[in-house]
Amino acid sequence: MLDISTFGPQGGNVLYKALSHPLIVNEMRALEQELSARKVAIYDPDNYLRTVQGLYPKLKASVILTHDSEEVGKDDGQGGVKHAIIHLASCDVDCVLALSFEKEKMKTRLGGVLGDKPLYTLEKARLPGKFQPYKRPYLDKCNFATNFAFFRETEQFSTRLVTANYWSNYGAEALCYWLRLFDETGAVMAEWEHKVIDASAGVVIDSCEVKERFNLPYFTGQLFIHVIGAKGHDVVKYALDTYGKGNDPSLSVTHDANAWPSMRFSTLPAPDEGEEVRLWLQNSHGTLIPKGEISFNVMGEETHFPIMEDIAPYETRAIDVGKLVPNITWPAQLELRSGQHLVRPRYEIVQRGRTRIAHMNVERANLQPDPSIKAMSPLMGRGFVLPFPVLSPSEFESFVQPNPMSESLATMPLRLDLFDQNGQELGSHFLGNLPRNHKGAWAVHELMSCAGHAELVYDFRDGGVADGWLHALMRYRHKQTDHAAETSFGGHIFNTLMTWRSEPQSYSGPPPGLTTRLFLKLGQMFEGQSLQSFCQLIYPTSLREGRESSQTCLHLHTATGEEIANVSIQIQPSGSYMVKPHELFEVDALKQAGEGGYVLIRDLTCRLFGYHGLQSPQGAFSLDHMFGF
Repeated sequence: MLDISTFGPQGGNVLYKALSHPLIVNEMRALEQELSARKVAIYDPDNYLRTVQGLYPKLKASVILTHDSEEVGKDDGQGGVKHAIIHLASCDVDCVLALSFEKEKMKTRLGGVLGDKPLYTLEKARLPGKFQPYKRPYLDKCNFATNFAFFRETEQFSTRLVTANYWSNYGAEALCYWLRLFDETGAVMAEWEHKVIDASAGVVIDSCEVKERFNLPYFTGQLFIHVIGAKGHDVVKYALDTYGKGNDPSLSVTHDANAWPSMRFSTLPAPDEGEEVRLWLQNSHGTLIPKGEISFNVMGEETHFPIMEDIAPYETRAIDVGKLVPNITWPAQLELRSGQHLVRPRYEIVQRGRTRIAHMNVERANLQPDPSIKAMSPLMGRGFVLPFPVLSPSEFESFVQPNPMSESLATMPLRLDLFDQNGQELGSHFLGNLPRNHKGAWAVHELMSCAGHAELVYDFRDGGVADGWLHALMRYRHKQTDHAAETSFGGHIFNTLMTWRSEPQSYSGPPPGLTTRLFLKLGQMFEGQSLQSFCQLIYPTSLREGRESSQTCLHLHTATGEEIANVSIQIQPSGSYMVKPHELFEVDALKQAGEGGYVLIRDLTCRLFGYHGLQSPQGAFSLDHMFGF
């Protein structure tokens, strides 16, 4: 495993992003090589050492120096004890490596104790100046708005990344998407910049266009994205569509990659009858993954199935899950032990000539079951709620499978609450106090006679504990066409004026989060057919009392960010609404919006949640949860 600190309760470790950035890997490798034959004293003023050595383990220390008088003589984690920086002259070392990106600052600080020993720092591992257009500290999180995307252009599939310049809402004046495309072996295929000048402009990066622009062969790999000029936050959000070409009817959509590696990932379904489940393992670092470091296990069980092959830096490898973990079938679910080598992986399911793709989710290591959730104040109503669509039962099958999403969670006491589109409760269904290794999926279309939505909530009637990180996988199948899609999401407390810790979450600012800002891309033409977008908006309520109908406005934007039309709708508390832009807006307005245009869904009275996708004239459809900003 990589012994690195990536993400914790205070957010992401920006140092990890700075040291793992593809542009500086070679600089750090050169530093490793230069110091490999020397006795090195490492001065670590800001506690960088764990992450530095996790990514670059050849940077060995003969001596660890400290300026903290209370740390002198304590274990240095390297087989010795920490030495006072003022005693550097008596240390038997050839040079000093100060773990700082500020060389001049270190020269000034250490000048009186260095003597004739050369000083090295991390200065050469700084990104070029163009990556820092604003005056702020180098390790400011907005200097490292980065992410990865699964990206391919083959004879069978195309991909398209779609998002918008939401950073202009935080004062960003101009953006530049710096992009590097890695092929299946991890080699760099192309590198370019995508400038975004207009506020609120749409952003589209199409694999077919990239292939043509750079005269590339077909590829399956990953796209590294660095948004230069970001303000407000460092989260690179996008939707990624996958299209089957020619006679392939496949169509699917998945979410952003989540830029932080994890020790474990969940929400990987075992193969159903006639299915091949393919995990796209994509090395997120410039470091080889040794054979045996990544493995699978049945959720809640400790028999491990390792990948016994090395994975090269930035390599993309397709793993046939059914072959690696034999005789395990849906509705069993699998866990990926990834050793912090990967950002959120994608998996792909091939069944009866159709392919669908979805993502796994980060399984948290720092979260423990919390008895106070069971004793939560009645002021919070039903507490945590996980809403998801139930499509028309006469046309679709809708399944839900609860997933453990923290390493220590042993039980999941759960109930399904069912609602029609008008918010009328249709009943509930107790799932039980599910064990971690449960192998169940519930056919929600058999519990409802009309379209609407369902909500997973905690129910402690048979005991159990909860951790507040309620997750589930939702699977949908069109009965007539056999097309399927799936997504997964986590629960929150929704639409209560009272707060519980960080809930109800807000897109910006502290809780309570009682407003909505959701992004819905428009459809486009693909190989001569019109693909139309849709989303199901849900008004989830942890506490229904006192809630009025929503006052939701759908703002139609052009690809350059200009708003050209808007439509208002209302959704009842605990209700839902199927939004189809081609039915709500005039044809001329949609043409003016064009490809790259989008709908911004705003509501200042409540927090809505939604699931979006595309549909083809032949009945193919995609579905994943929406993102907001």
